[in-house]
Amino acid sequence: MLEETGREVIDSALQVHRGLGPGLLENAYLECLAYELRDRGLAVERQKPLALNYRGLDMGIGYRLDLLVNDCVVVELKAVRELTTLHEAQLLSYLKLGSYRLGFLLNFNVRRMKDGMRRMVNRL
Repeated sequence: MLEETGREVIDSALQVHRGLGPGLLENAYLECLAYELRDRGLAVERQKPLALNYRGLDMGIGYRLDLLVNDCVVVELKAVRELTTLHEAQLLSYLKLGSYRLGFLLNFNVRRMKDGMRRMVNRL
């Protein structure tokens, strides 16, 4: 199910990018990608809360995942000039904090969507 969900995320991102192209705000892509994924029958949570636990204590600091798909794939969206190692570190941290195995960093501000995709795996 994990890899199938990942394939659907990639295919949906390509579809959204074909339809909208680059140059819009991140939120526009987020809404359209969530719609596309739901239209394909996937469970999608937007702005999913993610708590920060340190040494077994909830630190009261929360993060939010852009999208959590089928309760197993984290999707972080960007609309930036280029992805950086900081963006990658953010996604990897989210994967670790939530004990998720697979995540995608998607930058929609590119000519070709495949140039704006990063697949990341948490080795748990």
